[in-house]
Amino acid sequence: LLLERCLEVAPDFHAARHSYAMVLMRLQKLEAAMHEVEKLLALEPNNPNFLTLKASIMTRIGDQSAALEIYEKVLKNYPNQARAQMSYGHTLKTVGRLDESIGAYKKCIRLSPEVGEAYWSLANLKTFRFGDEDIENMRKQVTSEGGDANDQSHLAFALGKALEDRGEFDESFKFYKRGNAIRRIEHRHSLKINVMESVRQVRTLNKAFFEQRKDWGHPAPDPIFVVGLPRAGSTLLEQILASHSQVEGTAELQDIIAISRKLGARTRESPAGKYPEILAEMTAEQILELGESYLETTRIQRSDTPFFIDKMPNNFRHIGLIHLLLPNSKIIDARRHPMGGCFSGFKQLFAHGQTFTYGLEDIGKYYRDYVRLMDHWDAVLPGRVHRVQYEEMVADTEAQIHALLDYCELDFEEQCLRFYETDRAVRTPSSEQVRKPIYKEGLEQWRNFEAHLDPLKEALGPEIRQRYSIDFKH
Repeated sequence: LLLERCLEVAPDFHAARHSYAMVLMRLQKLEAAMHEVEKLLALEPNNPNFLTLKASIMTRIGDQSAALEIYEKVLKNYPNQARAQMSYGHTLKTVGRLDESIGAYKKCIRLSPEVGEAYWSLANLKTFRFGDEDIENMRKQVTSEGGDANDQSHLAFALGKALEDRGEFDESFKFYKRGNAIRRIEHRHSLKINVMESVRQVRTLNKAFFEQRKDWGHPAPDPIFVVGLPRAGSTLLEQILASHSQVEGTAELQDIIAISRKLGARTRESPAGKYPEILAEMTAEQILELGESYLETTRIQRSDTPFFIDKMPNNFRHIGLIHLLLPNSKIIDARRHPMGGCFSGFKQLFAHGQTFTYGLEDIGKYYRDYVRLMDHWDAVLPGRVHRVQYEEMVADTEAQIHALLDYCELDFEEQCLRFYETDRAVRTPSSEQVRKPIYKEGLEQWRNFEAHLDPLKEALGPEIRQRYSIDFKH
């Protein structure tokens, strides 16, 4: 709002318009963001900052080829722009051009060795291995005085991964812990708010609520929602489904969360917001309009394929809303063993959000809250959510894929078994892993760090520990 007012008063203030476009992009208002960038480029067609922002928006829309073309134009004219090299690397990674993305990240490091994100981007490929010189350079950077906190956290996570790959697990954990501690200072997370939100969902969206609204919502069957916690196999499920001729993968769409926030706007009378309670006050017509709105706002992400995937993990908090708005949509819960899933989240530096992953105690309690809420949805909407346990997918991939397609009411297609051959853009930390057959080695990686994970076991609580047979070793 402040930037909007600023531009009303000073429409030629380019820096403000650039900032406004960036905010719109982060809010997933991609058409509006592009509109603002085009205004800037009409005045300064060769401005590298405006061009790279346009490329970022094109990447989010899904037009990777246009984004790459823009980056290549910028780097031809400004070859020493380190951060443009890094953004170019991100887009190359998204489309599976791995060797070229590594080259772009390395060039960024040569130009600006202090940019920690470039080191982490290499580590985050999961398949890249750092040499002795790389590790020594990172150690020097991470211990330097007065370094930027963002660079320091990226370097710490990159070192954690580099040392884990070498089997130096205690030293690796030290750097994962350090990186998380830096992020935790920068990004506070309130577990109390999460728990309270879940309590309100359970209290309001009960069995009677849904029975009274049986035929509400938009009848479109198009969306397939993949929910759960990050690092639980959701990208794998998306890749399998997107390998089907009738299904299109999109991205981690913000639209359901945006609807929930709009409904739950805080007021003086309702400082905690009115969502989800406001749903009980709404008419069938209003709910239908929200369903139509979701389908309309997601259209920019889609082509003409009959079904599309909305892979926003945190939508597990809004399954009641999804069911109410889109009763014929599909909802899939990607779940993983709590120790493997939680520790994988702890050692992953997410680009944004997922602030609950910056502490073992936080992530354990968040997992506990997630399971409690999913148990509620299973009780009040039996059979509505199809659960895929990651470990079972690894153990018997073909049977699990058949069950997944049956739930989605899709005919079996052989290509779904060869999902790793599907050529599509993937913008999550698992982008390289889903381009290969499923491997079993990753399931037990957390055991290499088990000596450090008692705080996680404690936070999971007795019910989860019993459900998954988790013991304390000492």
